[in-house]
Amino acid sequence: MVRTMIPAGHTTPPSAAPDLPYPFLSALTRGPRGDTTRRVREILRDAIVSLAFLPGELMRKDAICERLGVSRFPVSEALGRLADEGFVEIVPQRCTRVSRIDIGACRVAMFLRRAIEGEAMRVIAPRVDDRLVERVETLLWQQEQAVRQSNAAEFFRHDQVFHDQLLSELGYRRVTAVVGSARGRLDRTREFLMRAPEEQLQGYLDHVAIANALKRRDADAAQHAMTHHLDRFMQRIELGAAENPQIFAPAA
Repeated sequence: MVRTMIPAGHTTPPSAAPDLPYPFLSALTRGPRGDTTRRVREILRDAIVSLAFLPGELMRKDAICERLGVSRFPVSEALGRLADEGFVEIVPQRCTRVSRIDIGACRVAMFLRRAIEGEAMRVIAPRVDDRLVERVETLLWQQEQAVRQSNAAEFFRHDQVFHDQLLSELGYRRVTAVVGSARGRLDRTREFLMRAPEEQLQGYLDHVAIANALKRRDADAAQHAMTHHLDRFMQRIELGAAENPQIFAPAA
């Protein structure tokens, strides 16, 4: 697989050796004291999610340090936290590799999203107001433009904002956090599958169906449209896992 996804805002440092790996990483700018580990973690996580680091790939700490212009400590700490999140596997005294996508974890994450986001549509549908309708219409227009331009990165971003906007209408921060954590388990899968223009189009059409049900204040239809959307995408994940065993780990 060719590396084509470069995290936004990252460029190759001018001083980097021409044969140094990871050209999608660039030196950290000066930031708040004590914040380096968090920033390194975010950069590495973004690169893993975007598949700049490929599933199963060994990660060279020395090259990461040189690209980012940091010492080994924040890189080691960041990788440790990413291991806790399931993004990397650390073999003590041997190596660190990018984890393959865990299909079992995807199923659990989607189960949580389906239960919570489906019920959320039932709750918010009766109280939809003009403000929400206008906001949703704007988000759908942005998604449509991304589809027309075959801009997978933009569609991925607008897809996430669309779901966040609807879930925020509940006003339950803990629920939002649970869904955010579940979605994090699906980010690499969504990034991988949403590269396909047909998947972007189908996602957009699903969102239109959800929005139409909400505009009618039809709670049952809104719930059905959301669960259908998530069920369809889970089916696509299962198919993607079967077709790409080098990226997805088999269920335990």
